[in-house]
Amino acid sequence: MKNKKLQGNVRDAAFSILWAVENKQAYSNLLLHQTIESFGIATKNKGLLTEITYGTLQHQMTLDYYLEPYLKGKIEPWVKVLLRLSLYQIVYLDRIPPHAVVHEAVEIAKRRGHGGVASVVNGVLRSVQRNGVRSFNTISDPYEKISIETSHPEWMIRRWAEQFGLEKTREMALENNKTPSQTVRVNTVRATVEEAIEMLESEELKAVPSKLIPECLIVTNGQPARTMTFEKGFITIQDESSMLPAYALQAEPDMAVLDMCAAPGGKTTHIAEKMNNRGTLYALDLHQHKVKLIDENAKRLGHTIIETIVGDGKQSVEQFGEEKFDRVLVDAPCSGLGVIKRKPDIKYTKKEQDFARLQEIQIELLDQAARVLKEDGILVYSTCTIDAIENRGTAERFLKEHPEMETIQAVLPKAMNSKHIGFVQVFPQDYESDGFFIAAFKKTQKTATV
Repeated sequence: MKNKKLQGNVRDAAFSILWAVENKQAYSNLLLHQTIESFGIATKNKGLLTEITYGTLQHQMTLDYYLEPYLKGKIEPWVKVLLRLSLYQIVYLDRIPPHAVVHEAVEIAKRRGHGGVASVVNGVLRSVQRNGVRSFNTISDPYEKISIETSHPEWMIRRWAEQFGLEKTREMALENNKTPSQTVRVNTVRATVEEAIEMLESEELKAVPSKLIPECLIVTNGQPARTMTFEKGFITIQDESSMLPAYALQAEPDMAVLDMCAAPGGKTTHIAEKMNNRGTLYALDLHQHKVKLIDENAKRLGHTIIETIVGDGKQSVEQFGEEKFDRVLVDAPCSGLGVIKRKPDIKYTKKEQDFARLQEIQIELLDQAARVLKEDGILVYSTCTIDAIENRGTAERFLKEHPEMETIQAVLPKAMNSKHIGFVQVFPQDYESDGFFIAAFKKTQKTATV
């Protein structure tokens, strides 16, 4: 394939991202901003680029199912990516005329390949236009049907169905293909929710209060990260579900708190706001470049109690000593299956064998967290995944190995309290947010010394 790109062309840019994801296992969310810059995409077209890139990724397996009857003989991988991109626009988008999609696809095929490839692309897409796409009704196996219909690997559908049932699994998989809401958290140390709404409105963005979380706003137009309201530290970009661990932690002013896996700092800064920027808050993370992000966030928001440290949470006792903190948050490295809506590549790259390795890391982190926690202190374990074995399995194993810890009811915003008893599992379809898991523990006695 020739690497000839066209400045300002949205579909050429989308194709470049999708090909890098397919060919180099690149992350689409990281590539998107870089590609907008390198292709010189106009502001008015950024939304379309995001939509057709993520939409094609979200529906990739479904698009392959639709294309299969029309592909004859061997086809180069990059041509298949171009066909997926084009078919996504024809099947899922109303505002782009199919003839314009076909024309653009043929032009990209000419630039990146040659006349013969362009002819194949033209032939396939025009055949789909004439004959339509095939139904899912011919698929008799219910797991395979949901897998193809929602574009999730079959092993994932079978695993979730075993844990939550087939109906809940289908609801979740369908929700994962929807466009996520834009949500921001108001920095309550600096502004009220009403003041933040007014500031955003003065910059021509519309924001409405969340029905779940008092300091959360849903922004329905524009890019809040590019506003002065953001730059001056009145808001932070954060999903609603990610705001829950700070509630469960019950941190108060003048406490000593440790956020053990803190980068990029969204939960750390939320905790600082719950502490009204008073007390001691350590933010620990493995990587220097990620710790820098926490420092930048804290500075922008004006939070002075956050002390960042580059270090391994699995060595927290060595770093801080035994029983030093009133609260510890372990927002653990996880499979990330709750954020597929925002990062659709995840569903194609995760493997079932990853889960056991992740649980061992989480257990090591929780073991250290229990030891650095004071008696009567609260430990919160959270993940952005919905896998029951990974979440509940880790929490139950931790309790079994730590008799000094007991489960307590996780404190949540009032609008959610009555719906979650015990461990908190938020599914993406529950509140149209990310999937999330939270377990809260209290230390009832000092750590036993050997």
